[in-house]
Amino acid sequence: MTDWSQLTHAYGTAEDVPGLLDEVEPDPGHPVWVALWSRLCHQGTVYPASFAALPVLVEKARHWSAADRVMPLVLAGAIVASVDQPYGDVDPHVAYAAEVAELAEFTEDALRDAGLADKPKDYVLLLAALLGFEGVEVWGEQLDGINDGEYEVPCPHCEAENFIVLGRHGYFSTTDSMYMKESGAKRVPLHPRDPSALDGVAKRLHTRTLADSQPEIAKKFTYVFGNAHCAECGALFGVDEAIVARWGT
Repeated sequence: MTDWSQLTHAYGTAEDVPGLLDEVEPDPGHPVWVALWSRLCHQGTVYPASFAALPVLVEKARHWSAADRVMPLVLAGAIVASVDQPYGDVDPHVAYAAEVAELAEFTEDALRDAGLADKPKDYVLLLAALLGFEGVEVWGEQLDGINDGEYEVPCPHCEAENFIVLGRHGYFSTTDSMYMKESGAKRVPLHPRDPSALDGVAKRLHTRTLADSQPEIAKKFTYVFGNAHCAECGALFGVDEAIVARWGT
């Protein structure tokens, strides 16, 4: 039996967590999810209570349909993938191995749900959760740049901060943080990788998203695993390499 009073989250004692977990519903818009995220995975930071919540999140997913599991799976995935543990050093793949394995299985089921065809953002979040459960470094935490439409990374040559823009505003690199305002700042087109040249995790992600009827996401992966020119110095660099360099351990 978990003694939540002996555990902490972002705001102190975790005594309120059991009550919040009791209130959760499948609806992603339910306010209790915001409360749980802010306590258990605050800006990507995890706490002792975060890991104690994993068995409960498993239980929720176990009793909800594949279509209703998105929120418990995504929250659990963020907790498992986090490398920001200022209050401990827990490897959830070891300490909660059974739970993580079950969560990965539930996530696979959710990803195959036909309803996700019209919910690409949920699809990306679930795919990131799956990578987190599998222990894939960096991408379990950073795949959401696909949803955000950008990654901010330093040029490995001159260290200028570049926004790698993906999607609605185009596919380019720029050093202008207000690029979405049509400011006239310099935009340098990205160079996507030919799908036939993808390998490793890049090939797996591209192949899977096509098979799961997510062609726009698959297209974005060719850019994420492609190349960019620094909008400041013009140097060519690998987008994925810059992402891993910034957020890798």
